[in-house]
Amino acid sequence: MVSNQEGIFRLFSKMSKAFSILLALLVSSGGALAKAPQVLPRAFDGWQLNSSSIKTGSDPAALDPADAAVLKEYGFARFEVAGYTRYGRTMQVKAARFNDTSGAYGAFTYYLQPQMQKEDIGDKGASNNKRILFYRGNILVDASLEQLTAMSAEDLRALSAALPKPTAATSALPTLPGNLPKQSLIPETARYILGPVALARLGVPLPNALVDFSMSPEVEFAQYHSSNGDASLTLVSYPTPQIAIERLKAMQSAGLPGTFYFRRSGPLVAVVSGNIPQSEAESLLASVNYDADVTWNQPTKPNPKDDPYSLALSMVLLIVFILGVALIFGFAFGGIRLVTKKLFPNRVFDRPEDVEIIQLNLK
Repeated sequence: MVSNQEGIFRLFSKMSKAFSILLALLVSSGGALAKAPQVLPRAFDGWQLNSSSIKTGSDPAALDPADAAVLKEYGFARFEVAGYTRYGRTMQVKAARFNDTSGAYGAFTYYLQPQMQKEDIGDKGASNNKRILFYRGNILVDASLEQLTAMSAEDLRALSAALPKPTAATSALPTLPGNLPKQSLIPETARYILGPVALARLGVPLPNALVDFSMSPEVEFAQYHSSNGDASLTLVSYPTPQIAIERLKAMQSAGLPGTFYFRRSGPLVAVVSGNIPQSEAESLLASVNYDADVTWNQPTKPNPKDDPYSLALSMVLLIVFILGVALIFGFAFGGIRLVTKKLFPNRVFDRPEDVEIIQLNLK
């Protein structure tokens, strides 16, 4: 009896150890799955993901401690960092996902440096030696190459093509940058701003108190050449022309140091400052004209695939409606037939003279 109990106890102990090992494997595999990238691909153009290098998170300070507040202003959602290898060479890729394409575009302009060269990668790209910066949809990518080759740009185009495509609701670009005059614009100096921290760090001559981000404005800032030197143009777009009028009066009466020129066009307030003659400043301001543009950035009607429960409910209601109509017409036809037979017996329905019987006397 004792030996049997000892055997049962040993068997139970072995089963407990096996269960513990299985549970540990499940937890470790679950952690690996949770750590797997959702934006960056596992492979592209021969480059293979190094699984041990993956880092993910939703805290912008873990991606960029110095500019975490700026990333929040642009609608930062999540980041992924991973390393790739191919033929002994390595590539480090940082991907930041934003709530919409406007945020990714704004962050791209924030990190863009004047010395960077324009690159045809993603929606827009730029490079500085071994560093390539580009955005595609609502994803901003910062790639660092160990070695730059003639195929590096093509490799990063393949990476861009492997990124998830933005949805219709998040793919709309801001229209404000289109209001910047092209003449005398210094390349790669345009900046799209959505908050006071980026406004201050990018050196915009208008202080936050005058722009007033509590009014939900958008800001576009760029540098221009003039006959006396460089000047800056700041465009501030407010939700309504009434707010723009109020903020323009506040800017004009603020007594800003230096020379400033102002103009309003619809909900836009344009401000020119710097080493620029008055005639050139007025010409630059005259080039800023608001043109209303309607952008459909969300579907006009819901997609049934996005709401299967509503689709199923609609199908059930349609079936009930069809059955109800069939019953109503069935009862109506039957009632009319009964009433007609009662009022006009053997005249409309079941008339004897209409009955014909064909007989075949086959034997």
